[in-house]
Amino acid sequence: MNRELIVTSTRRETKAALLEDGIVSELFIEREAHRGIVGNVYKGKVTRVLPGMQSAFVSIGLERDAFLYVADVFEEWGENLLTPEEQCEHKSANGNGGRHARIEERLREGQDVLVQVVKEPLGTKGARITSHVSLPGRYLVFMPTVEHIGVSRKIVDEDERRRLKALLKEIRLERGGGGFIVRTAGSGRSREDFERDARYLTKVWDETRAAASRERAPAALHSELGLVQRLLRDLLSDTFSAFWLDTQREFRRTLDFVTQLQPELAARVRLYEKPLSIFEAYGVSTEIERALRAKVWLASGGYLVINPTEALVAIDVNTGRNVGKKRLEDTILETNLEAVREIVRQIRLRDLGGIVVVDFIDMEERKSRQAVMATLEEELRRDRSPTKVLAINEFGLVIITRKRVKQSLGHTLCEPCPYCSGNGLVKSSATVCAEIYDEVRKMAADMRGTSLLVRVNPEVARALGEEEAGVLQDLASLLAADIKVKADPLLHQEQFDLMTL
Repeated sequence: MNRELIVTSTRRETKAALLEDGIVSELFIEREAHRGIVGNVYKGKVTRVLPGMQSAFVSIGLERDAFLYVADVFEEWGENLLTPEEQCEHKSANGNGGRHARIEERLREGQDVLVQVVKEPLGTKGARITSHVSLPGRYLVFMPTVEHIGVSRKIVDEDERRRLKALLKEIRLERGGGGFIVRTAGSGRSREDFERDARYLTKVWDETRAAASRERAPAALHSELGLVQRLLRDLLSDTFSAFWLDTQREFRRTLDFVTQLQPELAARVRLYEKPLSIFEAYGVSTEIERALRAKVWLASGGYLVINPTEALVAIDVNTGRNVGKKRLEDTILETNLEAVREIVRQIRLRDLGGIVVVDFIDMEERKSRQAVMATLEEELRRDRSPTKVLAINEFGLVIITRKRVKQSLGHTLCEPCPYCSGNGLVKSSATVCAEIYDEVRKMAADMRGTSLLVRVNPEVARALGEEEAGVLQDLASLLAADIKVKADPLLHQEQFDLMTL
């Protein structure tokens, strides 16, 4: 697969697109005023302990307190941030703690804790945090709170897995403990590569702990890399044919960064200097617009309808204009298979997470359902976010769970419609006309013989003059008086004013 990373940046915003075989697969946006905080480490202060929910709220300096679940509490860090007297009191009160200690036995209000953000604030929810810190490098992930050795599941060669585990055990002993996981990029790398990564990560951790002893909570102790550097650290490989950047400043920074990480790929870092916008030239702008729409057309004439809700994302597959050439089952299977590829791409492109329910077109034959499931699982292997799939049922429903750590593309680029207040619907002109009639009828006894001015949105005024003209006739008869209509573009379609003349 040929891959390219396309980056456009200004002082206020950086946008990046991952292209796979020329098709936009993922989008990343970072605004300086609203930089992501996943991966950042903070010294926080416990504000509330909730035994009934086995969780706590922690102030880390954001608008809303962060959420810490009991399983994400590493007790030692909390104790190490207490005075020696407080540590003795804490231990005598809680005994030896243990893996199954309750939240009230591990934390107390006012206590300082060292935490890392694992999920961005979403909607009305604060950030999700953990005190089990993990620091990613190019080839390793360092976890100072555990004694664990692991290898990425994407490295499947057993001999290579054994070699990597043996190397990590030696490095861990030399560095005095902590846990390490080899990332996919570490396959085939030398001991020197891992030692260099381990030295850098343990140094970062030492500096973070030192800052924690100096700073008063809440305080930021360590911030993740910027968007472009983070993407290069996580994605950089020889499968990329080019890294395109449209500013000299970002080009130099990226070239230096790639030269440090993988110097053999430095020649693939390129400066885009054409007058046409880089996102326009590669069709990224068009894909962004498509990704904000509910309906997505397929090449065969079928289409998807994607509806994010508070609890889940619903995706409906339809044959649309695809009438097929052979049997109905073949037409349905063809549409569903095409839909699978586009669904996975849209999930990645829009960064949809949580529960995704896909309503495929009903298939009569079992082998058709198996073919759709096999294709879905194959396409999801391209997704870097962890996913799980529940088997298709006889109604064509498939449930996908996908880890969500940040806002979706729609939430990043859009805000709730002030017109419909996020409902996605407004009352029709006919409904508003009926409400006007009902409102006047309530007051008819006191208004009989009084002329009335009805001030409405222009669309409702149009309806009252055309298909809903009977409403005015009925009102004139009810009041035995004249009814006048005034169109006001400043009024919401659902609003209206009634004034006597």
